[in-house]
Amino acid sequence: MKMIEKKINKNNNEFQVRLNKLQDIKRKGIAFPNNFKTSDNIYTIKKKYISESNEKLKKINKKFCIAGRIVNQRKIGQVTFLSLQDINGTIQIYIKKQVITKKIYDKEIKKLDLGDIIGVKGKLFKTITKELTIYCEKFQLLTKCLRSLPDKFHGLANKEIKYRKRYLDLITNRNICNIFKKRFLIIKSIRKFMDNNDFIEVETPMMQNIPGGAIANPFITYHKSLNINLYLRISPELSLKQLIIGGFNKIFEINRNFRNEGLSLRHNPEFTMMELYISYITYVEMMQFAENLLKYLVKKIFKKNKIKFKGYNIDFSKKFQILTMKESILKFYPKIKINDLKNKNEIIKIANYLDINVESNFTKERIILEIFEKKIENKLIEPTFITEYSLESSPLARTNDNNPNVADRFELFIGGMEIGNGFSELNDSEDQSNRFKKQYIEKYKNKNIEKQFYDKEYIKALEYGLPPTAGMGIGIDRIVMLLTNSYNIKDVILFPILKPIK
Repeated sequence: MKMIEKKINKNNNEFQVRLNKLQDIKRKGIAFPNNFKTSDNIYTIKKKYISESNEKLKKINKKFCIAGRIVNQRKIGQVTFLSLQDINGTIQIYIKKQVITKKIYDKEIKKLDLGDIIGVKGKLFKTITKELTIYCEKFQLLTKCLRSLPDKFHGLANKEIKYRKRYLDLITNRNICNIFKKRFLIIKSIRKFMDNNDFIEVETPMMQNIPGGAIANPFITYHKSLNINLYLRISPELSLKQLIIGGFNKIFEINRNFRNEGLSLRHNPEFTMMELYISYITYVEMMQFAENLLKYLVKKIFKKNKIKFKGYNIDFSKKFQILTMKESILKFYPKIKINDLKNKNEIIKIANYLDINVESNFTKERIILEIFEKKIENKLIEPTFITEYSLESSPLARTNDNNPNVADRFELFIGGMEIGNGFSELNDSEDQSNRFKKQYIEKYKNKNIEKQFYDKEYIKALEYGLPPTAGMGIGIDRIVMLLTNSYNIKDVILFPILKPIK
């Protein structure tokens, strides 16, 4: 307790010292200037000049203007070395008392603190240790940092603080900066791929009268003027399919979805997905499209066909594996035979042996799904499509022509995670209506809720005719996890949902 109090007192004292410095600057009328203009950034400077010799640097008749945050400083006699950081990296600044003038050096340079944001103008040179450095000729304090930064060497070790104060995480952890820069590159590359394949990007409502497109608990909000409850979307699926009914052939949306459910290493209540629809193809062709997209992203981001994730080397050069759900169970549990998965009593015995809870109302298809989700999913490391999902777990998917108990559906797994879910769309309005009613009755056990959430407008739209269509949803956050070797979804979302601190 005494150590904690000592640390708090130290932080409070340092805050007061920095605040006094700022008050002094304010009295001089030079606090928070807005007249410094940069001409360069650290990335472009290093990329162009990092390999140049000192002789060549001396011949460059250019003064560079950059700005950034001080993340390290050391004073040696009448010289100060600073490390200046922007989003692209750090560069060393050399400040000499005789050059910057004694008055500025003593009254301003010496009073700089870690975290201050400054502007610097000067020429490039290399130190004895061959480090590319800016020889500061002009300097300006742009923003005074009042609070001390976390230890640069250790960074933010506390995960909670990392996620609650992402700005500190970004300042002290270059790796997290690179993760989010890669996230934005991944999304940019996805859009490029979709554009190359003649898709149109569309936008659908985030607030809906009825939460539809997936079974999940919605977030509820209230519209004051209309005096109605609205629901944050759990999926844009039904809106997007109405656009296909309207005549679009190839559309996609990169969207924010909201599901009022639990948090885990792979789940955040607010998450990013891409949904896409192509008319006049089947789920089989959609699987090939998904494979092409993932291979494109890996090649685009890494310039090669293999990535590392959770200690595994995942090869994207090979054809993606396709297994039925039952085949996947047999693959990882070879003692189980295919006939065992046809008999409910045998399936229950298997579930009990695997410590999977089976409720009395579970169908044999539901039990098989439970076995798959709890025992197989995390074993699917190499890119694998799982097919033959039961019809009862696929209320929006088309019934398979050869087996009326399964849907024309697939899910894509990589690195032990579900990455995408796709199927041939159900376009029989009568069948869809019956499934909706059954779905909501089973979910809510309440006919009033069923009536409230039954989407009659979507059924009416289907009655105008949805062409044969395949659709797919892809988890953007999970793709970023995969391509940045991140194990926690919070590490790839800038501001994840967290429980408030009381």
